[in-house]
Amino acid sequence: MSDAPAQTAEIIDTPLRDALSERYLSYALSTIMHRALPDVRDGLKPVHRRLLFAMRQLKLDPDSGFKKSARVVGDVIGKFHPHGDQAVYDALVRLAQEFSVRYPLIDGQGNFGNIDGDNAAAMRYTESRLTEVAQALLDGIDEDAVDFRETYDGEEEEPVVLPGAFPNLLANGANGIAVGMATSIPPHNAAELCGAALHLIRHPNAGTEKLMSFVQGPDFPTGGVIVETAQSMAEAYATGRGGFRVRARWETENTGRGGYRIIITEIPYQVQKAKLIERVADLIAARKLPLLGDIRDESAEDVRIVLEPRSRSVEAELLMEQMFRATDLESRIALNLNVLDADNTPRVMSLRDALLAFLEHRKQVLLRRSRFRLNRIENRLEVLAGYIVTFLNLDEVIRIIREEDEPKRELMQTFDLSAVQADAILDMRLRSLRKLEEMELRREHARLSEERDTLIELLRSEELQWSAISEQLRHTRDQFGPKTPLGRRRTDFAQAPAVSEVPIEAMVEKEPITVICSEKGWVRAMKGHISPDTDIKYKDGDRGAYWLHAETTDKLLVFGTNGRFYTLGCDKLPGGRGHGEPIRLMVDLGNDSDIAALFVHRPDGVLLIAASDGRGFLVRQADVIAATRTGKQVLNLAGGAEAVLCREAEGDRVAVIGENRKLLIFARDELPEMTRGRGVILQRYKDGGLSDARLFHADQGLSWQDRAGRVHQQEDYAEWQGKRAQAGRAAPRGFPRSNRFS
Repeated sequence: MSDAPAQTAEIIDTPLRDALSERYLSYALSTIMHRALPDVRDGLKPVHRRLLFAMRQLKLDPDSGFKKSARVVGDVIGKFHPHGDQAVYDALVRLAQEFSVRYPLIDGQGNFGNIDGDNAAAMRYTESRLTEVAQALLDGIDEDAVDFRETYDGEEEEPVVLPGAFPNLLANGANGIAVGMATSIPPHNAAELCGAALHLIRHPNAGTEKLMSFVQGPDFPTGGVIVETAQSMAEAYATGRGGFRVRARWETENTGRGGYRIIITEIPYQVQKAKLIERVADLIAARKLPLLGDIRDESAEDVRIVLEPRSRSVEAELLMEQMFRATDLESRIALNLNVLDADNTPRVMSLRDALLAFLEHRKQVLLRRSRFRLNRIENRLEVLAGYIVTFLNLDEVIRIIREEDEPKRELMQTFDLSAVQADAILDMRLRSLRKLEEMELRREHARLSEERDTLIELLRSEELQWSAISEQLRHTRDQFGPKTPLGRRRTDFAQAPAVSEVPIEAMVEKEPITVICSEKGWVRAMKGHISPDTDIKYKDGDRGAYWLHAETTDKLLVFGTNGRFYTLGCDKLPGGRGHGEPIRLMVDLGNDSDIAALFVHRPDGVLLIAASDGRGFLVRQADVIAATRTGKQVLNLAGGAEAVLCREAEGDRVAVIGENRKLLIFARDELPEMTRGRGVILQRYKDGGLSDARLFHADQGLSWQDRAGRVHQQEDYAEWQGKRAQAGRAAPRGFPRSNRFS
């Protein structure tokens, strides 16, 4: 029987809760520190930093040739980043996509995906190298500008942070989700950030409002238009939390004959064009975009999405407002400036805090590079001093080297040299012993001495340090400024128009029609404005009652004898072929009620309505629009009375005539304007009721029309003038027997 295996580790009993808490905390910290949140100093996450550093080691500078992306990914996962190759390649691809990153850090050659959402080609097919922006981030990394740490296997070293001469955190932004926290930083314009940083150097106490005079807002790689209010943006930058509404950029294109189409040239950041068009097409099929007729993609290298309105009468602004509400043509980009500070502590920063952290990092980099350079200069000056001694005592130096057994020690003792100087003399080439070399050494010594004095003064003076940093920022601003294709601002600002709702008439093409309604209530719409003397056929026993010229965008108002108003869209009326359709089938007008009036709605008009018992009032047409088939009760009736009158109220005098042929004229001011009710008494009757009423202008006199169509004018109407609710006097001679004004 074999011996039992030796126990290699001690087993510790631990409560499950404690074990889970400890391991989950480790996982959470790892996610926050090494995956999700960027460093405020260089704006990079570890995988991006390792990608750039590995590419620098491969000498993939902007001026060098490309190398396969697979080679880069292999170096990254082999030396620095022990994770899956696809995850690393995805990070590389994003840094090369011009529509994902405002200032690409990697120059890609091959298929790196597109704005439609298509994936990049496999890493074995694509090539990459660094861009000038990435080179600026790495500038000085070999000059002790930043700390290094061991890689995961201890065989290599990697930078903790990059020197970061470019304001990458805010310029390119970042997104990430950790455990219990997240970050979302939109990209900004680098030249504007440099301007704000320069102002902070001159005025360290500058607030958010002043900084926003430099940093106008986000600047997305895909352009677009920001419609966020200035107050909301200022609050977001002051607190580090907020958001920005971004809309697509569009323009109209004339297609002739009064038609147009809308061309979308830029879409919001991180919106996939193919999915956007697919979503819009689905909404069109579901009839949720009533103003839009069609959408198609005519994009090549630039975005060109064509929107065809359903009707020429649709206003482009109205159509786009509907599109912005229903689709991703308007998107909200969140701002959550949650980053790791210089102490690797996650916290939410304001715009000012982030810029100050960047400037402080630049100061530390400047100091470290200056000290590194100063040490190099002092070492070189020490060697140069030894060389000069050699030239001054050349024969003796040669003798010591040829004859002495230990020339190094002899040189150090004879000429009071250091070990470094002695080694440099012994390693010197014979060709360097020319007189010309001595002169060159003295010039180099003088130049380096001057540079050493400058560096010492720089390290002692904070003012000179900030002056040097300002010069670096100005260089970055010029290199990526608004005059360069990469640096020009792409995202503009505008104020979103306030459109509460889409009017129905905007969905209908405006065309002239003639509305014809018979006495029995059969209605139809003929195309064009037809003359009333046109021969029109009606059903047997029926004849014409109403003949109205209108447009398809108009509304038709029906006033029933029950005192209710009904609304019909002229575009929904039956066509002119046949006899039309009964109005009773279109609205809930009961069989015990008839049509008292039919007319085209005028939004700014005022109506005089009255019942057979002589009661009535004025009402605005805007207040009688009905939203449902059941109509809107406006004139209340009592005692068996019916609604008999509905006329446009234009004038300053009211003329009322009853079935007893008595006429009364009174001032319009005596009539109230109401939205609903019985109204007031217009005229009193001993027998019968109201026959007709109308308004007229006092300076024009009272007129009426006889059966033959002749117009009669009564300029002197003082005999019939009185107060409202009086009985009136007998109508003038020649007044129609129908007791109606027309």
